[in-house]
Amino acid sequence: MQTCFDSLLAQTHSPVEIIVVDNASEDGSQAFIREHYPTIRLLALDENRGFTGACNAGMQAAQGDIVVLLNNDTQVEPDWAEQIAAAFARHPDAGMVASKMLLFDRRDTLHTAGDFMRVNGLPGNRGVWQPDGPPFDQEAYVFSACGGSAAYRRAMLDEVGLLDDDFFFSAEDVDLGWRAQLAGWRCVYVPQAVVYHHLSATGGGKTASYYNGRNFIWLIAKNYPGDLLRRHWRAVLAGQIGRAAEAIRAWRGEAARATLRGMLTGLLTLPHVLRKRRQVQALRTVPLDYLDDLLCD
Repeated sequence: MQTCFDSLLAQTHSPVEIIVVDNASEDGSQAFIREHYPTIRLLALDENRGFTGACNAGMQAAQGDIVVLLNNDTQVEPDWAEQIAAAFARHPDAGMVASKMLLFDRRDTLHTAGDFMRVNGLPGNRGVWQPDGPPFDQEAYVFSACGGSAAYRRAMLDEVGLLDDDFFFSAEDVDLGWRAQLAGWRCVYVPQAVVYHHLSATGGGKTASYYNGRNFIWLIAKNYPGDLLRRHWRAVLAGQIGRAAEAIRAWRGEAARATLRGMLTGLLTLPHVLRKRRQVQALRTVPLDYLDDLLCD
């Protein structure tokens, strides 16, 4: 946390409004921030609202035309905010900017160079575990930005909404990316905006597996357009069957069982998610081929 704050306070871009949203922690974080970082605005929630709830509270409190989500287990380069602002200026059609996220302890290795979306409806981190370098040293349009370091244009958020609180944790950034892409807002990956990330510090294991299992089904039910689904339904079905089969084969592991519980929950709650679908699809302004080109195999 301290490393993150110090790197934000050293940014070359000015002004930068820093808001820390605390999810009702009891580990002394609030007192530490008040004592050592009085210039940082602390937004202390009275309950744990999950990743989505905390981020939404921060985005609602922020004043700028550009709003950036950043995990507290990160460190950013001094020109990080400057590079994000410059990218938005270069790309008026972009509603999202994805940073280059490298592993904190292996700074030559990528965590993500933006998100991608497969034809089968499953998302992924572009470049994950690969060495930093070509082609990830080139600016490019991608599907969405990883929520660990995602920059959003306020005008886009006003049009498509904030993170979906029902997602709570996992895939909420891709869900927002779907809504943005449907409405014609693009996402640009900016390799000069560099973030170093401690992967294990913000969750994982069976918790992540459960929410991935549930939320990946929700992504499809809520966002995947009907005409696109008719074109790729076999791949979508195969993707879910493959995930279930993989989890069944690893049944003895807690994470595998959590994945199956999440997938079952996703199916049982489909009526709730489908009620949102009409509103999401009403955002669409782009043609089928544009969306199809966004997807990878």
